[in-house]
Amino acid sequence: MNSQVERTYLEIRSISELVSKNKPFNNLFLEKVNPPDFQLNKFFYKEIGKKHNWTDRLIWNDKTWTNYLENLSVNTYILKHNKDLIGYFEQIFDKDKLDCEIAYFGILEEYIGKKLGGYFLSEAIKKSFESNPKRVWVHTCSLDHKHALNNYLSRGMKIFKSYKINAV
Repeated sequence: MNSQVERTYLEIRSISELVSKNKPFNNLFLEKVNPPDFQLNKFFYKEIGKKHNWTDRLIWNDKTWTNYLENLSVNTYILKHNKDLIGYFEQIFDKDKLDCEIAYFGILEEYIGKKLGGYFLSEAIKKSFESNPKRVWVHTCSLDHKHALNNYLSRGMKIFKSYKINAV
């Protein structure tokens, strides 16, 4: 049975357009993963992605993960509550286009519904603007969390492209 998946691309062109969400509770920390740790990215990708049909990287071996994360244009940040892992995002800075993609963004299932998504996305956008891009962009689809698109729009991001694809 075929079904359609809607893919949506969003962007924000200035930090001044960000509708930031405050920290919902204390002891939340955003931390850059340095040096890169492919096991951590792989863990988040699998755990968050299993409910949202993230499959493209499931075939990656350890060397592919390592090569990807050693690229100087790629950064990973994790959100923690005290020492507990909550979520992550990967950003890719394109020096030629002067833009920053939030390539993957997600929160572990046990932290969904705790008012963390808006705050975490606000912080991801702020971190992405630190490299002085002309824009920060992201893509989402109808397989992602049901509030994903609304969260992006609520932070001030604007849709610049949308289309439907057939999924098997």
